Amino acid sequence: MTKHAVMIAGAGPTGLMLAGELALAGVDVAIVERRPNQDLAGSRAGGLHARTLEVFDQRGIAERFISQGQVAQVAGFAGTVLDISDFPTRHNHGLALWQNHIERILAGWVGELAVPLYRGREVTGIEQDATGVDVALSDGESLRAEYLVGCDGGRSVIRKAAGIEFPGWDPTTSSLIAEVEMTEQPEWGIRRDAIGMHALGKLDGGRVRVMLTEQHLGHTSEPTLRDLSEGLVAVYGTDYGIHSPIWISRFTDMTRQAAAYRDRRVLLAGDAAHVHPPDGGQGIQIGVQDAVNLGWKLAQVVNRTSPESLLDTYHAERHPIAARVLRTTMASVALRRPDARTKALGDTMAELLKMDEPRRRYAAMMSGLDIHYDLGTGHPLLGRRMPDLDLVTANGPRRVFTLLHDARPVLLNLGEPGALDIAPWAERVQRIDARYAGVWELPVLGAVAAPTAVLIRPDGHVAWVGDGTDQGLRDALTTWFGPPNHG
Repeated sequence: MTKHAVMIAGAGPTGLMLAGELALAGVDVAIVERRPNQDLAGSRAGGLHARTLEVFDQRGIAERFISQGQVAQVAGFAGTVLDISDFPTRHNHGLALWQNHIERILAGWVGELAVPLYRGREVTGIEQDATGVDVALSDGESLRAEYLVGCDGGRSVIRKAAGIEFPGWDPTTSSLIAEVEMTEQPEWGIRRDAIGMHALGKLDGGRVRVMLTEQHLGHTSEPTLRDLSEGLVAVYGTDYGIHSPIWISRFTDMTRQAAAYRDRRVLLAGDAAHVHPPDGGQGIQIGVQDAVNLGWKLAQVVNRTSPESLLDTYHAERHPIAARVLRTTMASVALRRPDARTKALGDTMAELLKMDEPRRRYAAMMSGLDIHYDLGTGHPLLGRRMPDLDLVTANGPRRVFTLLHDARPVLLNLGEPGALDIAPWAERVQRIDARYAGVWELPVLGAVAAPTAVLIRPDGHVAWVGDGTDQGLRDALTTWFGPPNHG
């Protein structure tokens, strides 16, 4: 039987990101993916938000995406675009880039890290015991792993097999989305009517991207070209001679979240843990960020650096983040309802979002720049993303994010050089003495007091803030990076 320390089901953005994180930590990780290759039919979802670009920047791969996409202000709420160009981040924008390119670039990175991929196979069953998980594959082979992570989408086989509940809200509206060819020139742009919103957009090579709100809810079968044709006729009076579909898909506003992100040795991330409508483009973002929160924790448990209880912080930190995204997307869908009263409410909301303070708050939320893990009271940096400061070090200028490229924690000492002794953790945590003269600024909160030191987790969140003493540092090091090494 083939064994790996960690098996990941699904090679979408979440699974790929997680594989990269684990590989950087030296973990024996492999992915099972049902597609025979990384190709996605058509372009699918599009776009990366600012925090996701920062996360990629923390690993030194942001430029791979930016060079392929279109820098744009993409944060928005319920149809109102929210400008983040005045935010304190190098990535004060989003990126228009289709999912097929996002996956291709991530797969290239994971390939460089030599992660094995079992392609063209699906997980058909799992069996947990005290030391690991047996994973049955569709080709009859069986694999064994210490931990299994389901990154296998909203209909997750792993979640169902682990018996994890998926409570939430049933759909109220259904839409078709597709890439097709048309023999006639369609009516380009967005149309709204009593059913909902519909849109026809130009793609490369003469193809058309179609988005239609369906008249009736409750279709459970895979959508066909005929469904799309009937939908177009219902709205436009013609189907414009559609033919040669590249892909057709149906999405609803079904909104659900896994009751637990972990059952013993099985964990969930991305759409397997939470599904919601695509409003606001949050899906890829929170999946990638789930992966970056989980990766280093799982690596430390597998590498026997930290106790298994560290994995409990994954659900504790990420479940509330997705719960908020679910609420936000539900609100956004509600504001899309085609009736006059909802439109009046939407107009009122749009007016509010033009004011500076609401714009800043909603823009930070939609772009992921305000994520805050509850790590207790104290300095405002605690639990928030570490800003990418330009530091002065003995080895010349360095950016904070450059220090995170290997996904290793960093103790950044900005006070007396050599002041903080972390010898028992020296093999696990990089200690960097540096100076920084500028203002410390966070999205929404603005300027904050300059700390004398910060302990930065591999996911870029601040685990401890120094005020001139080392009070609480040993506790924070033990909590996040394992007990001291008395070697």
